Amino acid sequence: MTSNPLFELQNVGLSTPVATSYILRNISFKVFSREKIAIAGASGAGKTSLLRLCNILHSPTEGKISFSPTEIDQGSITKLRQQIVLVPQEPKLLGMTVQDALIYPLKLQQLTSSEIKQRITVWCEALKIPKIWLERRELELSLGQRQLVAIARALGMQPLILLLDEPTSALDVGTSERLLSVLDSLVANHQMTIVMVNHQLALSAKFAERILYLENGILLEDTIASATKWRQLQEKLLEMADN
Repeated sequence: MTSNPLFELQNVGLSTPVATSYILRNISFKVFSREKIAIAGASGAGKTSLLRLCNILHSPTEGKISFSPTEIDQGSITKLRQQIVLVPQEPKLLGMTVQDALIYPLKLQQLTSSEIKQRITVWCEALKIPKIWLERRELELSLGQRQLVAIARALGMQPLILLLDEPTSALDVGTSERLLSVLDSLVANHQMTIVMVNHQLALSAKFAERILYLENGILLEDTIASATKWRQLQEKLLEMADN
């Protein structure tokens, strides 16, 4: 971990449009290079909203989000979102074929055709995306297949920070394990930082080194994963889901 954070949230709050209630309140934490972070919490705790704050898809209604000027360009939201890339839980291909969806963000980065082809090949092979998918459109893919394509699209952009919202929710166990292995290698070999929302605590326990635990829009814990009492956390979340 470097001494300077890639980005930092300072007393950040997010309220509903009419400001009658808070979605998130008084959130403060830092994110450093090569971290593997899991965001945990019950449904409605604010996990996805927090993830969307991290690349300004939501703007805070209180507090401050600051980005390291040496790592991330603050001058352009578009440039920032190319360096802090979010993969939503239910990604869209916007009417494109899989191949066009993979190519599009790389064209925006003004890469050459050979660079684009090389990146697509690397990540399709790593995630075992078959060539037969490349000409398919969104309605011809399952949700799990769209998730893999969206992750490959994000990885092709080579971001500094990858934000994943429930990336394994529609994947089988083997594919989920393979994805976590790919993500581990990205952190180890490419100095990428990954922040993941995942309700599957067993996968978070295998992957994450740090846990952010949210409850009712408040960050109650920011701790190393090895100190997390996973069984107790699972029981707590199940109890909250039943109430």
